[in-house]
Amino acid sequence: MNKARRKQLAEIAELLQELRDRIEQLQDEEQESFDNLPEGLQQGERGQAMEQAAEQMGTALDSIDEAVQALEEAQA
Repeated sequence: MNKARRKQLAEIAELLQELRDRIEQLQDEEQESFDNLPEGLQQGERGQAMEQAAEQMGTALDSIDEAVQALEEAQA
């Protein structure tokens, strides 16, 4: 791979990392909101949706980590 393509991959990996940070912040906020709900509301439909959203964001974070790692390996 030439230098220009490696640079493009590095830039994409950096953008993904920035997006990952934003998603992680949203996940933390959603989890904190869920944790601050009374237990009765946590078990309700809204609480369960909040918990599910936080879990799905965690899955997205894992996927982004894998993508960044693959891009870094491709640059080698």
